[in-house]
Amino acid sequence: ISKYDRFKQMPRFLPCYSRLKVNILGIETSCDETAVAVVSDGYYLRSNVVASSMDLHRKYGGVVPEIAARSHIEAITPCLEEALSQAKLDWGDIDAIAVNYGAGLSGSLLIGVLTARTLAIVFNKPLYATNHIHSHIYANFITKTDLPGYRLVKSAPEFPFLALMVSGKHTQLVLFNNHFDYQVLGRTTDDAVGEAYDKVAKMLGLPYPGGPSVEKLALNGDPGSVLLPKTRMSGYDFSYSGLKTALLRAAQKMIGESYDYPSVKLPARLTDKQKANLAASFQQAAIGALVEHTKRAYDEFSPKAVVIAGGVAASQPLREQLSKTLGISLDYPDIKLCSDNAAMAASLGYYYATNNQALADPYTLDVEPSLSM
Repeated sequence: ISKYDRFKQMPRFLPCYSRLKVNILGIETSCDETAVAVVSDGYYLRSNVVASSMDLHRKYGGVVPEIAARSHIEAITPCLEEALSQAKLDWGDIDAIAVNYGAGLSGSLLIGVLTARTLAIVFNKPLYATNHIHSHIYANFITKTDLPGYRLVKSAPEFPFLALMVSGKHTQLVLFNNHFDYQVLGRTTDDAVGEAYDKVAKMLGLPYPGGPSVEKLALNGDPGSVLLPKTRMSGYDFSYSGLKTALLRAAQKMIGESYDYPSVKLPARLTDKQKANLAASFQQAAIGALVEHTKRAYDEFSPKAVVIAGGVAASQPLREQLSKTLGISLDYPDIKLCSDNAAMAASLGYYYATNNQALADPYTLDVEPSLSM
């Protein structure tokens, strides 16, 4: 029979099958983490395996796409085997596969998507194409696990809720009325906040990734020592390019150099105290913009909950300032579920499956590196 006819004959998702729990296997390879996880019923984390190639990229100060793609090829099969073993399941127990097919690096995404397509065909499983940005938010829906070392949210957010998505490539504020009815209130017009952290870290001679490095150094600095501008954008949009440039000019001025002094030479000229003050001042301005926008949206739309998602959601200063400014008790996912992982894809995949959304043809599904919400 033709590929199309075979796809039409593949099982569609049935809410219960023959088991009490619905097990979704998720795959995530959008950047430098190779991740596979199994989540039951959208909330119960059965396994979460992540193999990172970050150490290979550290000496370059950022992710090298070719190195990331080769690392995914090496790691994807061991991650699959470990995820099933950790979950104490085999392929007969898996009801569907969810894979993040965008946004991300095309070569990296391709490894995950081709793997998911092959598995869906070989094991005759429904395949769901999940949005990487959207799936990050679903770390906040994972509430139970028997795996050691996880601190999960106590309960999934109630609709409508406000989601602040902050990572190396994405910064946006989204209002969710339900799983598939959402409104993007604002997004970055240039650099994402995580990207700005990485570039500032490089200016200060700090290791990649920039977020944890800048946050650690900022503890020794004075956030009021360097006056940095607040970016004023229309609506709820964000901008971090100007803040990054303002910090560069401040650093050049500190050492008595003009605007054309190369940023790569700054670390050798700046003192430890100057670096700490610059880090603290940048962090205050960067987080201040996130908190200010979220507060305005919270006051305007009166959501029942506020969640943050993405790698920058691991920032302790962001968590503390957001809770203090909003004046409400906020619950946050485990830091291991803030960075790229497959559990978030599996959780979102469950809601796709049970709502008949995003069923993909395993013979034709392609990557979309520039996918947006």
